[in-house]
Formats: sequence, C-alpha cells, structure tokens
Amino acid sequence: MIDRFKKIIALIKKEFLIIWKDPKSRGIIIALPIVQLILFANAITMEVKNIKVAVIDLDKTVESRELIAKFENSPQFEQVKRIDNIHQMQKLIDNQEIEMGLYIQNDFSTLIKSKTPTDILIITDGRQTNSAAIIAGYASQIIMSYSHEVSPTNGAVINIIPRHWYNPNLEYRWFILTIIVVMLAVIVTLLLTALSIAREREMGTFDQLIVSPLSSIDILIGKTIPPLCVAMVLSCFMSFAVTYCFGVPFVGSVFSFLIAMFISLMSMVGVGLYISSICSTQQQAVFGIIAFLMPAVLLSGFISPIEDMPKFLQYLTYANPIRFFMSLAREICLKGISTIDLFINSVPLIFISVVTLSLASWSFKQQKS
Repeated sequence: MIDRFKKIIALIKKEFLIIWKDPKSRGIIIALPIVQLILFANAITMEVKNIKVAVIDLDKTVESRELIAKFENSPQFEQVKRIDNIHQMQKLIDNQEIEMGLYIQNDFSTLIKSKTPTDILIITDGRQTNSAAIIAGYASQIIMSYSHEVSPTNGAVINIIPRHWYNPNLEYRWFILTIIVVMLAVIVTLLLTALSIAREREMGTFDQLIVSPLSSIDILIGKTIPPLCVAMVLSCFMSFAVTYCFGVPFVGSVFSFLIAMFISLMSMVGVGLYISSICSTQQQAVFGIIAFLMPAVLLSGFISPIEDMPKFLQYLTYANPIRFFMSLAREICLKGISTIDLFINSVPLIFISVVTLSLASWSFKQQKS
C-alpha cells in the first residue's frame, strides 16, 4: 500500500515538472490568465459611458440651452454636437459617430413658460439594443430633472418621445441572433482550419505534404478553400433560418451579404491557418483557438460598447476581425449597408486576411526548407 502511494506521489511530481518545464504549458497557466484578467477588468462593463450626442435645437433660447448644458455636464455624455437637420443626424447614427440624437422643437421655451406640455424627441441606435435602452434611460432622467426644475409645482411639462432606429421596439432577439450567426461561423471556421494541419502532424501525413511537389502557396490554397466553402454554406443557412424562422428582418442586399461573409470568413480562415501552422498537436491548436477567441469576443463590442473601453483597447480592436464581422452582420441585416460602409468595414478584414495568410504561407515555406 505504501509503495503504491509512493508511486502515485512520484507520478504526480513528474506531471508537475512536465507542466512547469514545458514553455507552452507555462504560457497557458501563467500568461493567458493574466492577459485575460487585464482584458476582463477593462473591457467588460455593463455601464454605458462616453456617449456622443447630436442636438437639433430649433428653439435656440435660454431654456433650450439650459437643457443642453445638462447633457454637457453629465458624466455619461462625452460630446454634445449641434447640428441643423434630421438628415445630418441620420448620417451620424448610420456611421456610428453618435449614439443618441436630441430634437428640440421651435416652441419649446414658449410652452415651458406657459406651463403647457411640450415634446422632446430622443433618437437612439437600436442596433445596439442594450446600449440604446440604457442611453434613453440616462437622457430621460436628465430631461425629467430639468422638467421638475422649471415647473416644480405643476409636475412634468416635458413629454419624452423615444425612437429607436433600426429596431423600433428594441427586440433583443434581433441583436443576439445576428451575433450568434457570426459567432457560430467564427467557431466553425477556426476549428476546421486550426485543426487541419495539426491533425496531419499528429497522423504523420504533414511531412509527406511538405516534401510533395506542391508549393507552400498550393498547400495554403488547398487548406483555405474547403473550410471557407463550408463556413459560407453554414452562414447562409443560419441567416436564412434566423430571417424566416425567427422573424429577424433582412434589410440589406443578398449580394452585399455574400461579399461581407466571404471577406469576413477569409480573415477567420487566415487566423485559423496561422494558429494551425505554429501548433504541433490538435490540443495545442484548441488552446490557441481559446486564447484568440476570448479576447477577440471581449474586444468586439458584443458584451460592452467599444466606446466605453480604455483608449489603448479601442485601438487594439482595429486588429480584431470579429469586431468588423459583427458590425457588417448587424448593418446588413437591420439597416442595409451602402457600398462605402461595406468598403470601410471590409478594408481591415482584407488587411488581416493578407497578413495572417502570408504568415501561414511563410511558416509552410520554413518547414519545406
């Protein structure tokens, strides 16, 4: 019994030594948790801050300026921009340059002074369901506070009219299902590509592939097309199901959708192939996928708005393909996307594809030589 116990202790000691001496294992148990803890602490927040607002003030009186000053002095609102018409506001919301619009009509001060109820229009971007509801809540609190200040005895004299563009009823299903399509497509694409080369290494067939007459570019193309085709078919099927089975509107064009999906999935194939090219086993490839996915999802704007993150993390999101993939999916489904918007969101994805596929090809060349 004692000998058996000693053998078990020796085995446990050996496993600890193997884990500690293996550089990749040390990275998994030390570096990965620390990096993710820093990202979790800075990127995840249920608050909505740094809100940018555009104001149409047709009244231009002391009363309307006092109300606007309330927003300017609020800690939740970072910037208040004055504009002239609703078309400018639509353009700013479409391009996600602002999160909220405020419309003050030209008889605002007259009705306030006469203690007659007046209306104020709040416009939010309904594509970000949770953020839109929270922002409308912040604005309503400020307006109601001002209403009680100007009329402490007669009660509220300002009626708040909220409008949520591209998702009028703030249907959470519209938001979450478009994101689920993206996430499932990302996971499937990464798994298919990241495990392909690692699987061949474990089976011993990758060495035969390396010494074959195929060039590194040929290998790259052969490894890219099958997962890309599978992911495209899967994405189209899921989008069809989301639209016709769950009632999520599809406002954009099918052609724009196919282009966006192809470019987005190509960037994910590049990431998966690069992970696979530097991993020796399927287990390492799975760890590589996890190490990429968790920070990438956190920095995509899915859980917390990118605008609420620290500046250095906001800049880091430009290297995150999932951020632009999600943005394209929401834009095409809920709003419809212009050619310019499609191009703007596609350029970073194309750049990421070129970089990751080039790195994977370079890795193949190094192994052939």
